[in-house]
Amino acid sequence: MSDLTPLHALGEFGLIRRLQQKITLRQPGTVLGIGDDAAILAPTAGQEVVMTTDLLVEGVHFDLSFCPLKHLGYKAVAVNVSDIAAMNALPTQLVLGLAVPSRFSVEAIEELYEGVRLACEAYNVDLVGGDTTSTRTGLTLAITVLGEAPAGQACAARAASPPTCSA
Repeated sequence: MSDLTPLHALGEFGLIRRLQQKITLRQPGTVLGIGDDAAILAPTAGQEVVMTTDLLVEGVHFDLSFCPLKHLGYKAVAVNVSDIAAMNALPTQLVLGLAVPSRFSVEAIEELYEGVRLACEAYNVDLVGGDTTSTRTGLTLAITVLGEAPAGQACAARAASPPTCSA
């Protein structure tokens, strides 16, 4: 008999409560994080907000037979933080959307979130929310990271021209 907890035993809100217990907020611009219907953020005066989002889909972007869940969680944060850094901005907050097949246990999702938590700690990013749902297909992560750059100093990708940075 397995000691793993099936996801349906906790439900969506039970899982969220369990995961949020290990999340520490570090950014002064985070007014309200995980646990409500939406996060509340207060951008720093004189800063512009930079945002990026990526999807990571099982069987397309990762293979769980080679990629431990903890590593996947870390990677999900790192690839988005690097997009913010590429725009000459500092990452501040992150939201994570997660579509989870029923074959995953609560402990498996906790392992994934441990990687997310470690990356957020390493990059000084607040996990401020997201969404969880079930899926009949593979594990899917949708990650959005927000960052800040001094007004006029973020790089901008322009149509029909290479990315530029104003300085």
